[in-house]
Amino acid sequence: MPNNLPVVVLVVEDDPLVLLSTADTIESAGYHALQAGNADEAMALLEMCPDIRIIFTDIEMPGSMDGVKLAACVRERWPPVAIIVTSGRIPASDIVLPIGSLFLPKPYRPQELIACLSSLA
Repeated sequence: MPNNLPVVVLVVEDDPLVLLSTADTIESAGYHALQAGNADEAMALLEMCPDIRIIFTDIEMPGSMDGVKLAACVRERWPPVAIIVTSGRIPASDIVLPIGSLFLPKPYRPQELIACLSSLA
């Protein structure tokens, strides 16, 4: 029996408007989006929802860790989860991401986000 359930993507973004817009873009592309406003909320969702397959996180966020630390933690604790990191202020050359992670600079177009998701799903 084929699995027709949508891929679950966890969006981690502290700007509520960007969070809602990104989640809407992801849902419109046929994925299921979960939302977290910071890394602590993301970690709680990852622990509760084993069906999360992709995490899309901003780098600069309030809380106990930024998006780069969150990405490293996700890679360590949930190795199968794919990771996309985004930032409008920090260039990819200034950060070290886990192997296999993608970096999508802000501002990004919805099509660019969907292309990244498609390459990982």
